[in-house]
Amino acid sequence: MTMRVAVQMDPIETVNVDADTTFALMEEAQARGAELFVYHPDQLVWLQGRVLARARPVTVRHQQGNHADLGEPVMLDLAEDVDVVLMRQDPPFDMAYQTAAHILEFLKGRTLVLNDPAWVRSSPEKILPLMFPDLIPPTLISRDTGALRAFRDTHSDIIIKPLYGNGGAGVFRLRPGDGNFSSLLEMFFAQSREPVVAQAFLPAVEKGDKRVLLVDGEPVGAINRVPQKGETRSNMHVGGVAEASELDDADRAICDVIGPVLRERDLVLVGIDVIGGRMTEINVTSPTGVQELKRFSGIDTCAIFWDCVENRLAA
Repeated sequence: MTMRVAVQMDPIETVNVDADTTFALMEEAQARGAELFVYHPDQLVWLQGRVLARARPVTVRHQQGNHADLGEPVMLDLAEDVDVVLMRQDPPFDMAYQTAAHILEFLKGRTLVLNDPAWVRSSPEKILPLMFPDLIPPTLISRDTGALRAFRDTHSDIIIKPLYGNGGAGVFRLRPGDGNFSSLLEMFFAQSREPVVAQAFLPAVEKGDKRVLLVDGEPVGAINRVPQKGETRSNMHVGGVAEASELDDADRAICDVIGPVLRERDLVLVGIDVIGGRMTEINVTSPTGVQELKRFSGIDTCAIFWDCVENRLAA
C-alpha cells in the first residue's frame, strides 16, 4: 500500500533544496513510493470533530527553482486520507504555532503525527533543556531585572536571547562592562510579555556549535557550525559555516540522558546544540542539518527516520 504523507510546512516554493531538511525528508519519502501533499498551517481546519487541511499534491525533484510540481488544492481529512503528518513549519513558537499543535493532537490514535504535536507544544526548545540542569551552561529564565542583573554580576560575560526565538535572531552577547544591558532588556520587554533567557557565555563557541541529530532518541551523527569572524552566533541562518564533525564522548553522554525522554515523548527527529560539551538547546519543531551531515559523512538521517516511521506504521 502506498504511504500517503501530508507535510505541514512553510511555503515549499521558497526552500533551498540543498539545505532544507523538510525537503530532504520529502525526497526520501517519495523515493520509497510515498504520495506527498503539502499545506501551510493557515490551511489547517478543525470542523465538527474532523481535522482537515486544504493541501496540494506535490512531486519534488532536486532542481532549485524547478523543485516542486504542485497540483490543485484538495481538502484532506487528515484522519482518513493520509498515513503520516509531518509537523515541520519553522518557529516562531507563538500562539498560532501552538494552536496548530492543539488541532493536530485530535489525530492521536488515528494518524501518525511527527513530532508528536502535544509534546512539541509542551517541549519548547529552550525550556526542555531545563530538565537536565547538569548538562547545560549556567542559565536563567526571567523577566525580573534584579535577577537578570545578579546573574550578569555572577557570570560577567553572558548571552541574552528571546525565549521562543529561532535561527539566531535576537541573540546578544553582553561582555563585561557593556553599557547596553538595561536598554536591551527594555527592548525585549517592550516587544513581548515573555521572559528572556540568559546564559553564561561559552568561549568554546569560537570553535563551533555542534548540531547533533537524534532519531527516536538515538544519536545519528553531528556537524559543527562555526561562526563568522567577529560573530557570536553560529546558526547557519545568520552565516555560520557547517563543517564535518564526529560524535564525541560528551555528546554521547548527553544523548544517553535525554534519549529516553525524547522516546517517551515521541519526539522522533530532534537536533540538539552542544558547545564545549554543554547542551544549549533541544530543537523539536523543525531541526535542520540532515543534508550537511549526509554530505560530510554519508550518514542518511532521512532514511533512518523513514525506517522508524515505517516500523511504527507496521506496528
